[in-house]
Amino acid sequence: MQKKAPRKSNALLAILWIGLLCGTLDGLAAMLLNYKISPAIIFKFIASGVFGQAAFKGGTEMIVAGVVFHYLIAILFTNAFYLLYPFFKKLFKNPYLIAVIYGLATWIIMNLMVVPVSKIGFHTIKIQGILTGMLVLIICIGLPVALNADRHYKAGKFDIPDR
Repeated sequence: MQKKAPRKSNALLAILWIGLLCGTLDGLAAMLLNYKISPAIIFKFIASGVFGQAAFKGGTEMIVAGVVFHYLIAILFTNAFYLLYPFFKKLFKNPYLIAVIYGLATWIIMNLMVVPVSKIGFHTIKIQGILTGMLVLIICIGLPVALNADRHYKAGKFDIPDR
C-alpha cells in the first residue's frame, strides 16, 4: 500500500511548478514582444536590477543571473498568490477576475515598487507599454496561478482557512 504525500509538500511542489511555468511564459512573452532585442540583453536587463550597468558589460554569468532572478521573482509571486487565493476567492468568487487582479497587482508591484528601488531605477513608461505589460502579466501570471490554485483548492489538495 502506497502512502499519500503530505498536503504541504503537494502545495510546495505545485507552487514551484506553476512558478516555473509562469516564469517561462513571461520570459517567452518578453522575448516575443522584444523580438528585435537579443534574449541575452533582456536577461542582462533583469540582472541590471541588482548589478546596475555592469550587467550589460558582463557575459554569460549576467545572463544566468538574469534568468535566475526572473524565475525567482515568478516563483515568489506564485507563492504569494497561492497563499492569498482563498482570501480573493471569498471576495470575488470568479477565478478569471482574480487572475486579472493578480496580473494587475504583479505589474503594479514590479513597475512601481520593485524596479524603482532597484539599480534600474524609475523610468517613464508609455501607455502602450503599460497596457501590454499588464495584459502579459494577466495571461502569464494571473491566469495560470488563479486557475491552478482554484483547481487545487477545489480538489481539496490544499486547506482553505475559514478565517
